[in-house]
Amino acid sequence: MPAATDRHLAAVAAAHAAGRLTDHSAATIREWLTAPRYGDFSAELAGLIEAAGADPAGWKKLDDVFWTVIPFGTGGRRGLMFPVGSNAINDRTIGESAQGLADYVRQVADPGTTPSCAIAYDTRHRSEHFARLCTEVLLAAGFHVHFLRGHRSTPELSFAVRHTGSTCGIMVTASHNPPSDNAVKVYWSGGVQVLPPHDKGIIERVMAVETVHRASFDAGVAEGRVRFVEDEIDAAFIAAELVQAAPGPRDVSILYTPLHGVGATAVVPVLRGAGFTRLRLYGPHERPDGDFPNVPGHVANPENPQVLAGPITEAVARGDDLVLASDPDCDRLGAAAPQSTTGGSDWEAFTGNQLGALLADHVLTTRKARGLRRPADTVITTLVTTGLVRRVATGHGAAVIDDLQVGFKWIGREIDRIGPERFVFGCEESHGYQGGTHVRDKDAAAAALFMAELAGACKAAGRSIHQRLDDLFTAHGCHLERQVSLALPGAAGMERMRDIMAALRQAPPAALGGLEVVRIRDYGTLTTGRPGGSLRPFAGNPGDLVMFDLAGLPDAGTEAEGQFPALGNCVAARPSGTEPKIKFYLFAVAPPGPAEALPTTKQALAARLDALERDLRALAGV
Repeated sequence: MPAATDRHLAAVAAAHAAGRLTDHSAATIREWLTAPRYGDFSAELAGLIEAAGADPAGWKKLDDVFWTVIPFGTGGRRGLMFPVGSNAINDRTIGESAQGLADYVRQVADPGTTPSCAIAYDTRHRSEHFARLCTEVLLAAGFHVHFLRGHRSTPELSFAVRHTGSTCGIMVTASHNPPSDNAVKVYWSGGVQVLPPHDKGIIERVMAVETVHRASFDAGVAEGRVRFVEDEIDAAFIAAELVQAAPGPRDVSILYTPLHGVGATAVVPVLRGAGFTRLRLYGPHERPDGDFPNVPGHVANPENPQVLAGPITEAVARGDDLVLASDPDCDRLGAAAPQSTTGGSDWEAFTGNQLGALLADHVLTTRKARGLRRPADTVITTLVTTGLVRRVATGHGAAVIDDLQVGFKWIGREIDRIGPERFVFGCEESHGYQGGTHVRDKDAAAAALFMAELAGACKAAGRSIHQRLDDLFTAHGCHLERQVSLALPGAAGMERMRDIMAALRQAPPAALGGLEVVRIRDYGTLTTGRPGGSLRPFAGNPGDLVMFDLAGLPDAGTEAEGQFPALGNCVAARPSGTEPKIKFYLFAVAPPGPAEALPTTKQALAARLDALERDLRALAGV
């Protein structure tokens, strides 16, 4: 063992003894310094150890990136980029991910077949590098690779998997995470993010990787095993998107921001191809840039209304009708519009739930107008998405599937389960929407198309989009929602998160926000009942989610079959699977009523949400 390594090992031991490194960090750092499989990283790690010296901050950084193994979740691996570390995104952890995927595909593939993979990447730092690294690992495993050069959207990658008939797909993106992060999303054949049993099988192989094998990218190109497909896929993807377009007014002025991401490759050609010529990009966000420099807090998430503040200011000054925003990999959409058609009207951003209801209504309305309506038309959404989607869809005579766990992959699975000919629209509360069956993931370009069409139709009718939303509230009941995310920092955060979830299950509250808890639905155990009463099983989709139905429920469903009614007053609690954080979903609902009563109803429901949030924070001790 080299003397330099002895010195570094001694420094690690001293830091561990001083409490600056956890047990796992110290053991893992020693392994990265000495094990041959980490030989490519030992010199850089040694330099970081020397730089840390007696500086607690230097050791804190090393502890952060080594204290655990970054999880390969059910869709991929995401986290902080750092050149070394088992708990960071770097060449080793990305290489392990690609190697584990390759090993699993080889394990389940028919003997003698040549597997293939479609690969794309977004505008984040090192995204192209990681895409090429994944390609080299797959080449070494005998794959053919369909590679999209240049920044592309996540839905285009899903489309590329389907279009090329690939065995799997990799998208290098951390979606709307901070600039410090990156990730890989893994897709299976058919363009859906990996589902059971493949997700667990891939995770097992990733965790078992010893050696990451690589072959030359350039040699793969020369041999024809790497095929550049961006021109072919771009044209086919945009054409498939435009199939979703409905005829109607196009006299609408749209300001669009890609938030420094890839959206100009998808949203812009789709909107222009559909005839929306009064479209321009918001200059401060137009340039692709992984630092997201002109976005508040440098977090390019359209779920946050603050990212739309600058575009709204410009839209007001220039008389636009609509602001649209997509996240860096262009799978989520945010939007804002004036509250009324009166000049000088205030603008307001839409929540993800509001957009879901508006777009479901728009898609079903335009299908009927074009004579495409079918009795089997189905709208698909999740357990924590507004019940207004169900009420809108059933009002149109469409079927609804709304008992899915969080994650768009479950919507993708349902499309294939029921048959794509029945699917018309899918959505989830976190600003994810899909129309058409050319992809199996949320798609900001298709959502932008529907939103532009809706804006044109509303403008032609002399109504604002917010007034159209109020029409839905009047017809189907006012629905207000809120999300409360509770971060539980510190080393004990994960344990505290588990304790809170256990307490909610074992000693559930009898009331929340002044409303009686009339039913508990535990999707972890698939049991339901009243607080303090006996629990009975129901058939549903399992997941770590607890829902508390409150007084004021709509008509009861067939609980034994898991067919609960559309959400009424309700609270749902769901822990993060990878970080110490609990997310609460709050729902407040009033029955249909006259339009003139709507402002008072909204105030009452907002007060109810405030009361629910206070009680939940008190229960969690945060």
